[in-house]
Amino acid sequence: MDFIYIKPQDLLQEMQRLRNQEQMDFLESLTGMDWGVPAEGDAPEKLRGLGVVYHLESTQTGKRLVVKTSTTDRETPELPSVTSIWKGAELPEREVYDFFGIMFVGHPDMRRLFLRNDWVGYPLRKDNDPEKDNPLRMTNEESVDTTQELELTADGRIKEKQNVLFGDDEYVVNIGPQHPATHGVLRFRVSLEGEVIRKIDVNCGYIHRGIEKMNESLTYPQTLALTDRLDYLGAMQSRHALCMCIEQAMGVEVSDRVKYIRTIMDELQRIDSHILFFACLCQDMGATTAFLYGFRDREKLLDIFEETCGGRLILNYNTIGGVQADLHPNFVKRVKEFIPYMRKNIQEYYDIFVGNVIAQQRLKGIGILSREDAISFGATGGTGRASGWACDVRKRIPYGVYDKVDFKEIVYTEGDCFARVMVRMDEIMESLHIIEQLIDNIPEGAYQEKMKPIIRVPEGSYYAAVEGSRGEFGVYLESTGDKTPYRLHYRATGLPLVGTIDTICRGAKIADLIAIGGTLDYIVPDLDR
Repeated sequence: MDFIYIKPQDLLQEMQRLRNQEQMDFLESLTGMDWGVPAEGDAPEKLRGLGVVYHLESTQTGKRLVVKTSTTDRETPELPSVTSIWKGAELPEREVYDFFGIMFVGHPDMRRLFLRNDWVGYPLRKDNDPEKDNPLRMTNEESVDTTQELELTADGRIKEKQNVLFGDDEYVVNIGPQHPATHGVLRFRVSLEGEVIRKIDVNCGYIHRGIEKMNESLTYPQTLALTDRLDYLGAMQSRHALCMCIEQAMGVEVSDRVKYIRTIMDELQRIDSHILFFACLCQDMGATTAFLYGFRDREKLLDIFEETCGGRLILNYNTIGGVQADLHPNFVKRVKEFIPYMRKNIQEYYDIFVGNVIAQQRLKGIGILSREDAISFGATGGTGRASGWACDVRKRIPYGVYDKVDFKEIVYTEGDCFARVMVRMDEIMESLHIIEQLIDNIPEGAYQEKMKPIIRVPEGSYYAAVEGSRGEFGVYLESTGDKTPYRLHYRATGLPLVGTIDTICRGAKIADLIAIGGTLDYIVPDLDR
């Protein structure tokens, strides 16, 4: 992947050029960085200060590019916002402000995203001591109904402009953080006109655990356990991405047996996740019987996982250089029994819910996300493919043994809630088809490569991605050659999905928010890293 450095003063113009002339329409990832304080004797090419790493991709040509920019001003660090180019930059830029204190000029809503409004300091800076300035306090903070936007005046000065989020005449209700349909402690502040949604303010961070900060003091094998606790319904896939990133950085080639095992496990995990997506959506919309059908079938998968991995949800299976243990002797037999079982039972999902006229009336034409917006927001996975965007990482950047199997990328064009359901239903069948091609052909070989007791990744920056159950899960790693990562950032699959909420819900009814949120299929611990 090509890399370029752009000075802050040239960033906006050059990014606009990359978007228009180079067709870089997909902002794949946006990562905040602290490269340290400049020191005498630094090489000219050595990055210093606070900055951002952008991963860009063209959906037309497939070309990919890494852009880095930085500022040495640690007191009032400012960079141009790229929200006018890619809508998906809005929440990641707020995240970078939250943890690094970089103010983005031109951003329409420069508030903290995860931390309390009264938090002091920026935890991901290398010189920050959060515990010193933030004693434990149990007071409830008031919701802030104003935000600020930074503007650049004609003479080059920064001007602050206050914006009101909700006016006095607006009726605002909270959906969450305890509402069951938010699928975790996520809070939507919803402005209503009668039953019609006028706008939505997303509030994250209720279970933020500081995983990316924790990684900076963990060895590489220790970081693996935390990936299972991000998107816990894509634990196998997330851990696969981290292992793959570290392996590529170290030049480690795993055996074909490991590649087959990882691919099969990823697809079993995808089926597991899509079944739970179906079950929980049905429960949210009042179809309790369908909810029970889903859990009945998912138990079969969890039994298969438990026999080989020892876990059912937190699996801890992939390792650097292989997998934790070889397949259980019953694995092949049980998987081969599950394939026809699931193909038969999925018809019940159609009979009781998908084909139900009530479900279709509540899902069709609701929460429409256009293909252009899906790309601009970076809403990958089933959400993007339901809007006509062929964004599957397994096809774009093949890994594992996906280049050796035949499968269709499921794409719909309607972009509504029903299309998002149908993508998952069809993908269950495609995952079964992938597994069927592999299960009788798992080659012999080592399930774990021999690794040194202390793993050190060569100095440099690396990125790897997999097709998670909810979209692209990416891992950005910067290493200084030490036994711990200098920076380990995860491209959450759910943050771009939640970023679309305000756009696709405006004009919808309050009851539609439940269906829209359910079909976007975000997982809150994946957001609150």
